Amino acid sequence: MQNSAVEQAPVPGAATISVPKLERQHLHDTVVEHLRHLIVEAVFPPGTKLNERELCETMGISRTPLREALKVLAVEGLIEIAPNRGASVYKMSTLEVRETFEFMSGLEALAGELACERITAEELAEIKALHYAMLTCKVQNDLPGYYSRNQQIHDKINQAARNSVLNQTYLSMNRRLQALRFKSNFKADKWDRAAHDHEEMIKALEARDGKRLGAILRQHLLDKRDAVMGMLGAGTPD
Repeated sequence: MQNSAVEQAPVPGAATISVPKLERQHLHDTVVEHLRHLIVEAVFPPGTKLNERELCETMGISRTPLREALKVLAVEGLIEIAPNRGASVYKMSTLEVRETFEFMSGLEALAGELACERITAEELAEIKALHYAMLTCKVQNDLPGYYSRNQQIHDKINQAARNSVLNQTYLSMNRRLQALRFKSNFKADKWDRAAHDHEEMIKALEARDGKRLGAILRQHLLDKRDAVMGMLGAGTPD
């Protein structure tokens, strides 16, 4: 268990203090977000069994907010809870990984096409600002910072598509791929390629070229698929 990633968790004993319901909900959200980050950044790799007692002691919380958070993460598909065995980080099969990336490539392509029709100037400015901040993180070799801004860019493109069904499906499916998308940039050449793709995304958004952005996003996800399958030691279809 690595302690460095939990330094900002609530102070020990905080969960036992009588607080208003809103505060308790805030703690619940904090625990969910904290555990989600630990899974995405592979502090807890796929297949890891989550020890409730150790997590409670390390994070300084009681079992109630922890168990509530684990239920949320189970719904998201990030963990699985088995009777009499507890919770563990969900491990996707290589087939699930390949098929999910392929499905996501279509979702992101459609989102890009719709975003070019519907994005506002303010939204485009926000995406560009995130893009430049992401590149700064790359120069500083800050992969977590880079990934966070990278993901925000993809999320904002999906929001700009203004299709609630598309956005909810994207969020649900993407949560299961986040840890793999994060790890796919560990190699310098893959990271460079991903950064170049984002440069092209910005150009297509500025030109409101939906077909171009859709094609870039589709290939971007398929390249991620290939990189991840390579990490897993599995081939890709011909």
